[in-house]
Amino acid sequence: MNICFICTGNTCRSPLAEGILKSKKIPGVVVRSAGVYATDGLPISNHSRSILEEHGMPAAPSSRTFTEQDMEWADLVLTMTNSHKDILKRRFVNEASKIHTLNEYTGTSPYDIQDPYGGDLTSYKQTFEELSERIDVLARKLMGEKR
Repeated sequence: MNICFICTGNTCRSPLAEGILKSKKIPGVVVRSAGVYATDGLPISNHSRSILEEHGMPAAPSSRTFTEQDMEWADLVLTMTNSHKDILKRRFVNEASKIHTLNEYTGTSPYDIQDPYGGDLTSYKQTFEELSERIDVLARKLMGEKR
């Protein structure tokens, strides 16, 4: 299964989600991340990178914009917010069934994943913990286990 995590600029939340899920090494699951308004080639945030490295998780080298090729590649597109989901569903009408918020898909929360952009390391760690909890549920779901 090909999964793409989406946030705004692909420098904070979606790279964290990508690294967390990749670290689980689920057979048959390939993971990417991108942003709805990303600039290709920007480095991911220093805080995101340091948190992933601290936990021994892989970090994407740079940001990328979500493209039509990404949509074709993906079996599942998981966004950080309802706004991201709405943008993609309007852009990719014929692929809308692949697009969900992470929280919606995992049934964990009706709220968006908080954006730590511009915040201190503590706010990034809070987002990392929030994503870790959701992705634990996602991993169990992908492996066919009950929540």
